[in-house]
Amino acid sequence: MQFKLAFVSAALATLAVATPTSRDTCSTGPVQCCQSVEPASSSAAAGVLGGLGIVLQDLSVLVGLTCSPVTVIGTSSSCSAQAVCCEDNSHGGLISIGCVPVTL
Repeated sequence: MQFKLAFVSAALATLAVATPTSRDTCSTGPVQCCQSVEPASSSAAAGVLGGLGIVLQDLSVLVGLTCSPVTVIGTSSSCSAQAVCCEDNSHGGLISIGCVPVTL
């Protein structure tokens, strides 16, 4: 029984190491490259949110302003501003909501 458990554990570890992961995607979609990332309570973010009629419950959530999906050139991703994963990217790149900074 212990041999079977050890074999299964080794097989799963090998599979986890061999499974490729992409650095240009998040569980919520593509990594976004935003010109700035600020709390929703900041004047810049609040102005855009208000202009779009978006009301957030938590004003400490980070939002990305002027965002676009990270482009992939060859094997490296490029973003000259701040790379983030955001929960809501559905506002045409003007603002992305619920962002977390990522390292490319």
